Amino acid sequence: MTAAMPLTLQTLRALPEAVAIPTYDRAALAPAVVHMSVGSFHRSHQAMYFDEIAQRGISTDWGIVGVGLRRRGMREVLAAQDGLYTVLIRGAGPDLARVVGVIGRYQYAPESGEAVLATLADPRTRLVTLTVTGCAYKADPATGVFAAGDPEVVADLADPRRPSSAIGYLVEALDRRRRAGHPPFTVLSCDNIPGNGPLARRALVGFAELRDPRLARWIDAEGAFPSSMVDRITPKTMASDVERLARDFGIRDRWPVITEAYTQWVIEDQFCNGRPPLDQVGAQFVTDVRPYAMMKTRLLNASHCALGYLGSLAGHRRLDEAMGDPLLHDYIARLMDHEITPLLPPLPGVDLDDYKSTLRERFANPKIADQLARLCRAGSAKMPTHVLSSINESREAGRPHELLTLAVAAWFRYLRGVDEQGRELDLDDPRGDRLRTLAILGGTDPRPLLAERALFGDLGDDPAFVGALGDALELIERRGARGALAVTIAADASGRYTRA
Repeated sequence: MTAAMPLTLQTLRALPEAVAIPTYDRAALAPAVVHMSVGSFHRSHQAMYFDEIAQRGISTDWGIVGVGLRRRGMREVLAAQDGLYTVLIRGAGPDLARVVGVIGRYQYAPESGEAVLATLADPRTRLVTLTVTGCAYKADPATGVFAAGDPEVVADLADPRRPSSAIGYLVEALDRRRRAGHPPFTVLSCDNIPGNGPLARRALVGFAELRDPRLARWIDAEGAFPSSMVDRITPKTMASDVERLARDFGIRDRWPVITEAYTQWVIEDQFCNGRPPLDQVGAQFVTDVRPYAMMKTRLLNASHCALGYLGSLAGHRRLDEAMGDPLLHDYIARLMDHEITPLLPPLPGVDLDDYKSTLRERFANPKIADQLARLCRAGSAKMPTHVLSSINESREAGRPHELLTLAVAAWFRYLRGVDEQGRELDLDDPRGDRLRTLAILGGTDPRPLLAERALFGDLGDDPAFVGALGDALELIERRGARGALAVTIAADASGRYTRA
């Protein structure tokens, strides 16, 4: 193959025929969607759905304006590439490369704040999608209490026309729209948080209430905040991925996206300013997202957490390597079947056995090579919703949860910051310093960490759970992660853990 060409508008039609490129008129796309926090997941997931709407000729009404909140690098890459980027899809068959062109503009908020506000206030903007992570909503997902004392909230309230937070930008833009007589845009959270729609509503209404109660009432009455469930494994782009794309497809892309073939988007059918035809390109509109989100978070995300911590302690570095370990593969199958599935509500049209089998195949995909360090990131945000929620339900129902408890023990052991061979583990967590201190202090005693009620609620008040978690920690300490897995799996197989 000849030397790889840099990806730009000029080189687009000179790319090899094997590369799928936009065939629509990018200039004709209406800038109706603003996405806040354009990262790899948005580019592999939501943007591809909107790109498909344009590519199939369904509509030109749903082009995207990207907004960056923290990282300048994306602005520089997209500017150099005329807003184009490549998605490399790596599944069971041959790799597929697709250039996505639906992002017409990209604005970096810290340097172009007024331009971002003008875009959000523009009546052509009808939908705002978000992948800003849970902490950006400034509200407790469990209680709904808005964090009025958060430093970013305080700063944005003091100078609302120059916000720094995602919520500050949205509320200021909505205030401008209200004053101009324009309808609000729909706010569609795509963050992996249960009840992300109500959470987004509480965040915006709570912030607006502190500014102007009339604005808060208008947002609450006229706005729409649909919940959604999103799924597509998208690992961090590595230098080897950039080189693979150049070697195999002749594209020199500064920041391509690597992803799997599987994709899913389930959206609550609740919009206030026009509904994009996402259902015509594979998304699913439903009246209630909650059972779909529970299925995904309890099975996929909980398994990711368990594999991340147990696999890392055992010396694995990639998800497919962990799934190739017979002990971890058996453990995950039992965890899904015996302790999580019995807690899930029935979901018409969904075969859970097929879903779980597909999950395990996706985890084992060697072409994705998802790093366990990514799965272990932000455990304090993930574990309460993905794992502890199932443990709490199991306790209430009198069901066994030893396999889930082993995952919690592995997290506690991981928080010490070194694996069983003494190698340093990446502790990327907003509460990391405090949790590491408590993990080292407690050792095989889980009580110092369980005292963090914001994370664990009343679990630390249950002597049976405290004892079971302590036993699991002691087992990992004495026999290592693989030894603890072998003992726990054997007990499950023997029926020692009673299942209803």
